[in-house]
Amino acid sequence: AQVADSGGGSVQAGGSLRLSCEASGGIVHIDTIAWHRQSPGKQREFIARIFSNGETKYADSVRYRWTISRGRSSYTADLQMDSLRPDDSAVYYCAVNARTDTSRGYYEMYWGRGTQVTVSS
Repeated sequence: AQVADSGGGSVQAGGSLRLSCEASGGIVHIDTIAWHRQSPGKQREFIARIFSNGETKYADSVRYRWTISRGRSSYTADLQMDSLRPDDSAVYYCAVNARTDTSRGYYEMYWGRGTQVTVSS
């Protein structure tokens, strides 16, 4: 399976961006789609996750500012980021936990290549 994450860019503090994630390639079922981010010199951190039943979870740092939702299909998810702050600057990665036609019934994690978000003050 492949994961394509997109939508990053440069904005001023207080602005908004919408990231998109799309999984493809032999997908049988997706359990979760999540977003993580990584800043230089820091570990990758969890940001938001949406489950197949629509349940969502967020990191404290983004709860009430950002919203994860299903996209136009069950293989896509968007992350609406509002009230952006300079410390939100990072590379954002989409991670899809999916069962594929070659995973022998197991769920595996597939990662996108990342999309850069830069927020200036």
